[in-house]
Amino acid sequence: MVRVIALFGIVVLSAAGLVARSGKSWTVEVNGTPLTGKELYMRHCSSCHGRNGVPRHKGARKLTDSDWQERVSDERIFNVISNGKGRMPGFSKKLSEADIDSLVQYVRGMRK
Repeated sequence: MVRVIALFGIVVLSAAGLVARSGKSWTVEVNGTPLTGKELYMRHCSSCHGRNGVPRHKGARKLTDSDWQERVSDERIFNVISNGKGRMPGFSKKLSEADIDSLVQYVRGMRK
């Protein structure tokens, strides 16, 4: 029964143009336009990492740290967003690779 309800919800949202299937992940869209890196960040990341990249929770990475930004590769950021690390959950089942790429670029723009 739960599967039927979940499937019905996805069908309704898809028909409304709110979600789109990309590979094995679902991408949230507004009027058929994928969300930007900033919009994705505000929805999925800011509650822990802060709206401006300064963490709100102990253990969350300070994304504005220029030393960290220099040391870490885009691939590493992508992998952490996809698979999670420590208390941070992975988002590979919630976001498409394109969405995660957008997040990587948005995080890179936070460098101080």
